[in-house]
Amino acid sequence: MTVKQLAMPELVDACLELGVPGVGLWREPVQSYGVEATAKLVRDAGLTVTTLCRGGFFTALDPAERARALDDNRRAVDEAAVLGTDTLVLVSGGLPAGSKDLHGARERIADALGELGPYAEERGVRLAIEPLHPMFASDRCVVSTLAQALDLAERFPAQQVGVTVDTYHIWWDDRAPEQIARAGAGGRIHTFQLADWTTPLPEGVLNGRGQIGDGAIDMREWKAYVEAAGYDGPIEVELFNDALWARDGREVLAETAARFVEHVIR
Repeated sequence: MTVKQLAMPELVDACLELGVPGVGLWREPVQSYGVEATAKLVRDAGLTVTTLCRGGFFTALDPAERARALDDNRRAVDEAAVLGTDTLVLVSGGLPAGSKDLHGARERIADALGELGPYAEERGVRLAIEPLHPMFASDRCVVSTLAQALDLAERFPAQQVGVTVDTYHIWWDDRAPEQIARAGAGGRIHTFQLADWTTPLPEGVLNGRGQIGDGAIDMREWKAYVEAAGYDGPIEVELFNDALWARDGREVLAETAARFVEHVIR
């Protein structure tokens, strides 16, 4: 999504040119290009699919709507397996229209995980609950902190359910470092994502993720937390940003890779 303006073959070519070894994919462009075709394209290029995003949206009250969500998540698990990734990232869902019951919404997430976890494990896929910044609690994700995500994940085996650590969503939380340690101790850090926090936020706020190095987050600090917790997997950069999407995608990808080296590796 950082360079969603690139078609799938262009994305693969640009990754190869820059020496980027893996890519986290989103379902919509994968489905547009074709799941099997995408899997072959990436595999033939020697790239790794680090994660598939996204499943989730489990909080509906209507039984039929809930059943449709579960069916869609099963499809997402199947797509992840075809693509060769072991991690499906979950955005759990916001409050249903007219509801103010956060606790009930979170329990419905747990119910869905109980159904999906075994299905995913059978196909070699882990579910990674991503806590989103509290500004998204009403409409996108009632799971706002790593502690809340782990409270849900720990009801299930680690090979079924873990968490996504995303700097954009947790950098403000002074309890997050200890929760990263908790997640690491349980083998539940399934993916680590980076985006910077820049203000003012745009209208609608969703597309406000800043380029690495442009904002308030110390990326090296958070990388040190996940490494101390035992995580040695891929690090993804996930930027929703209208200004970046308006630019040449190869230029943006090259800039992102350079920023990663400058602000994360060095």
